[in-house]
Amino acid sequence: MATPLTGLQHRDGGLALMAGPVNPLDPSPSKSCLKNSALKSPILIFLFFHKAIRSELDGLHRAAIAFATNQQSDINPLLERYHFLRAIYKHHCNAEDEVIFPALDIRVKNVARTYSLEHEGESLLFNQLFELLNSDMQNEESYRRELASCTGALQTSISQHMSKEEEQVFPLLIEKFSFEEQASLVWQFLCSIPINMMAEFLPWLSSSISSDEHHDMRKCLCKIVPEEKLLQQVIFTWMDGEEMQNKSKIIDNQKANCCLDSDTDILISNQSEERHCACESSKIGKRKYLELVNSDLAASTLAHPIDEILHWHNAIKRELKDIAEAARKIQLSGDFSDLSAFNERLQFIAEVCIFHSIAEDKVIFPAVDAELSFAQEHAEEESQFDKLRCLIESIQNTGANSSYAEFYSKLCSQSDLIMATVEKHFQNEEVQVLPPARRHFSPKRQRELLYQSLCVMPLKLIECVLPWLVGSLTEEEARSFLQNMHLAAPGSDTALVTLFSGWACKGRSKDVCLSSTAIGCCPAKLLSGTEVESSQSGCSCASSCPKEEKLSPVQSYEDTRPLKRGNSMSSPSTSCNNQSCCVPGLGVNTNNLGIGSLNAAKSLRSLSFSPSAPSLNSSLFNWETDISFNDIGSSTRPIDNIFKFHKAIRKDLEYLDVESGKLKDCNETFLRQFTGRFRLLWGLYRAHSNAEDEIVFPELESKETLHNVSHSYTLDHKQEEELFEDISSALTELTHLHESLNNSDDKSTDLGEIRKKYNELATKLQGMCKSIRVTLDQHVFREELELWPLFDMHFSVEEQDKIVGRIIGTTGAEVLQSMLPWVTSALTQEEQNKMMDTWKQATKNTMFSEWLNEWWESSPSPPLPTTSDSSIAQDSVHEGLDHSDNTFKPGWRDIFRMNQNELESEIRKVSRDSSLDPRRKAYLIQNLMTSRWIAAQQKLPQARTGETSNGEELHGCSPSFRDPEKQMFGCEHYKRNCKLRAACCGKLFACRFCHDKVSDHSMDRKATSEMMCMRCLKIQPVGPTCVTPSCGGFPMAKYYCSICKFFDDERTVYHCPFCNLCRLGKGLGVDFFHCMTCNCCLGMKLTDHKCREKGLETNCPICCDFLFTSSATVRALPCGHFMHSACFQAYTCSHYICPICSKSLGDMAVYFGMLDALLASEELPEEYRDRCQDILCNDCGKKGTAPFHWLYHKCGFCGSYNARVIRVESTISNCETLN
Repeated sequence: MATPLTGLQHRDGGLALMAGPVNPLDPSPSKSCLKNSALKSPILIFLFFHKAIRSELDGLHRAAIAFATNQQSDINPLLERYHFLRAIYKHHCNAEDEVIFPALDIRVKNVARTYSLEHEGESLLFNQLFELLNSDMQNEESYRRELASCTGALQTSISQHMSKEEEQVFPLLIEKFSFEEQASLVWQFLCSIPINMMAEFLPWLSSSISSDEHHDMRKCLCKIVPEEKLLQQVIFTWMDGEEMQNKSKIIDNQKANCCLDSDTDILISNQSEERHCACESSKIGKRKYLELVNSDLAASTLAHPIDEILHWHNAIKRELKDIAEAARKIQLSGDFSDLSAFNERLQFIAEVCIFHSIAEDKVIFPAVDAELSFAQEHAEEESQFDKLRCLIESIQNTGANSSYAEFYSKLCSQSDLIMATVEKHFQNEEVQVLPPARRHFSPKRQRELLYQSLCVMPLKLIECVLPWLVGSLTEEEARSFLQNMHLAAPGSDTALVTLFSGWACKGRSKDVCLSSTAIGCCPAKLLSGTEVESSQSGCSCASSCPKEEKLSPVQSYEDTRPLKRGNSMSSPSTSCNNQSCCVPGLGVNTNNLGIGSLNAAKSLRSLSFSPSAPSLNSSLFNWETDISFNDIGSSTRPIDNIFKFHKAIRKDLEYLDVESGKLKDCNETFLRQFTGRFRLLWGLYRAHSNAEDEIVFPELESKETLHNVSHSYTLDHKQEEELFEDISSALTELTHLHESLNNSDDKSTDLGEIRKKYNELATKLQGMCKSIRVTLDQHVFREELELWPLFDMHFSVEEQDKIVGRIIGTTGAEVLQSMLPWVTSALTQEEQNKMMDTWKQATKNTMFSEWLNEWWESSPSPPLPTTSDSSIAQDSVHEGLDHSDNTFKPGWRDIFRMNQNELESEIRKVSRDSSLDPRRKAYLIQNLMTSRWIAAQQKLPQARTGETSNGEELHGCSPSFRDPEKQMFGCEHYKRNCKLRAACCGKLFACRFCHDKVSDHSMDRKATSEMMCMRCLKIQPVGPTCVTPSCGGFPMAKYYCSICKFFDDERTVYHCPFCNLCRLGKGLGVDFFHCMTCNCCLGMKLTDHKCREKGLETNCPICCDFLFTSSATVRALPCGHFMHSACFQAYTCSHYICPICSKSLGDMAVYFGMLDALLASEELPEEYRDRCQDILCNDCGKKGTAPFHWLYHKCGFCGSYNARVIRVESTISNCETLN
């Protein structure tokens, strides 16, 4: 193992590895591309990591459940597993954010950002879990249950995230990247993970897969890792893990003999070599030089190796000083052309500082003093670097149109501030940390701490850092640094420390092999046991750069050797200076995938879950400025009302999460209430998700720049539906167990077993409720963070109104009746008013306000998901609706008390009200004019009811039959089991059509308040069932509408809240939707149709019946007009044009072709052959000319014969010329 720091938590790095066929893969067609072997698609090596993570999560969740049910009392094993999983998964996520997602975003836009946000959400889950673990409630039962719930939520969140990656991300990577590019990405991924985590992860991964899978993974890694023996040895040494530890002692002894015994055979053989190598041609012989080094370093860092921390401090301060000087040069020269290079240097030193801080926080400080901490200083440094980087971005984004004077000043002051902050911090560390470390630790232990600190960095950063650091040291300091590193490394890290030594040599410009002079032998030769090929004329570690030139950190990014992968080369850059001891470069800092470690990732990480300063993720420093959630919804937009549902969702999710903890000891009433609340949330969230999937997301995808932005959220909806189904099944089972507990005898032998199952299921259900809350919470938050702002950028207010109208138009009355109280109960009064105003604006052409008022009046206490708070909210909404309409709406009692003058005054007031819709105004005036008679009729039912009770016969008080032979109640119009008592005349009729057929007035069915059951013949309040005990709840019909007072026992009917009528069909959002412009219900296949405002509120052009309230089927014409279907069939037998606008009623190509043939066969009289006529085409609306004919005139533009003659004699002699 590279380091003994098992289970340490870090703020950096990331990881994943796998290969070969994976059994748990879903074989569904959507994942068919994932069936490929990782040997064909290297990116699929990640599937093995997913398998290992799932296995670890499952085992951890089972252990947490056992801990919660008192089957396990010791939490320490759990704690260790939590720490290990957190470290492994966090490094995996960070490496994905740095390497995989930026590469994918270059080729496929709008995919990676969502997954990067999910990583941050999962990081928050881990933080919450560890806050719980660190609390003082470990002995309480509620703590144990909460721990199990949080673990289950974490398992659900991560499992869903990985499943989405397998379904969306991996197929895209396979499709868009070649084999070589995939292998390069995986290699970069591995090189972006801290070394200490690689040494822990690979053995763990190997133990999590089968032997066959392990064999396939090794084959795949052979193709992924460049064909350099040293790099392969490093990776496979980590992978072998414990096997290599058995050999480490032998290697340690060999290394000690090589480095410390001046009389070894290796040194003698090296010294006797005849080739001219820098290892031999130096002025001091190897044996003599080694003696000198040993004697000198014994008094320096060999005595106190911990002092090498000063080398890091000095190098960082020197680099920061250079950056500050560069900033001042920019200020003096005003030359901004070199800002890019300045940016790179700043990024590099920021990464070095942050990883140096991590190493101190996780390795040095805990070893020296557990209470010692410089976390605040480290956080301040990160913040200062972030401010400087943001300042540079601001300067670059400002452009040449503004003055840079203020920016120059800020740049210099910020650079000086960073310099002062770091110097102060380093000075405090050197005073508080180094003295006790020197006193308390032996040199061996000090070297180990320094080596462990170095292994906190990923390989790709170490490749750049070591030359930079060694280049800042004297030759003696450099040799001491390398010797201490070599002595501290365990025997299993021989290949790794050889890499380090070689990379360090690149920082020296002198023709000296530091590795050989520091440890007494060439480590590459020691490792391989072979001589360097004699064809090499010089030492491989000799620099080819000019001696006076100092290697910069940016230059070190280019120092990589050509790397072979498979049978081809990976876009290498030839080494500019040396090949230190034949040590290859990684080849990851220069690649052909166009991935910029910082800039490419910036677009993906520009959104943050936390408003605090950005944190470190892997070796990628997060520079972006923060986006405050409060700024997103500062201006009210129509689409905001969709996201207001999120507030109600969160409220119910909190209820489920909190109250599920009471299920273990609850009564039947609570369980029934909890189940009802859950099913309400499930139904409404399903409606919300369907609206997003079918309307909102397709609108987003229709914008070219937003392709793929919503696919991840659609996958979320599928996974969330599965979670709801699982909870529903668990609740059903829990209800059955609860009934068994209540019905079983106290002495029953099965009672204890049932109680045990009930408690286990209640604990499991609590975890499931926690999971659904966490999942939906994160889902809606990401929507608000990522998708919500897109509407402001890409959609006008009118387009948003149309989207809201389409969503509302697919929402049925029953859903609205449940949804409105549910949503409004979670909103403030101001939010309620804004939402209702937006809904009214979107439904201004419809009867929605009328339906809303009727529903509230007919349902004074509609079913609400909450208690007293919800009732208050409901009342306030109703008041808001009344106050928003200043039109006088007198009740019947008010009208009855009015005298004639007052009544006429009210009629004039309504007539002058310009805000009223004309149709609504006519309706109110007509009712006011007849109100005294109607009001008088309202008193009649009460008197007649009394008369009936005294035995007098009521008109129509007998059953009527739709089918007398089968004794089927109803009439010729409807099948139903009741008669309605007309409010106007008090008589009983089976339906309004039966009433109107024999009366001189029309029946207002909505005013009906009484009915007669045709089984018991009892008059009673109108309702869905008979209330007479003898009927035993006899239903009046399968369908009943409380607003229309409509019954139907044989057809599928729904009430449209926007037509405010009952219509035939399965319902809105099922087979019909309501168009807010046309104000009519249309079939789902007519989503794209030609809208005409209130197009259905007119008479049929054939039979002149009012179409809006007609019970006959209505057909929409291509031109946007409407007529009855029966009228259409009869009319088109002799006509093919719309009777209103004269456009063709369909595709007339065949008919027009027949007319072409007819005219071609006709021969006009000679006097008419050359004559032309001016025509106007009814189909395309263009004017033109056509050859003379008595009947048929063809449009020269669209080829239609649907044209009219506007001038008989045309002034154009040649008809074809104008056309």
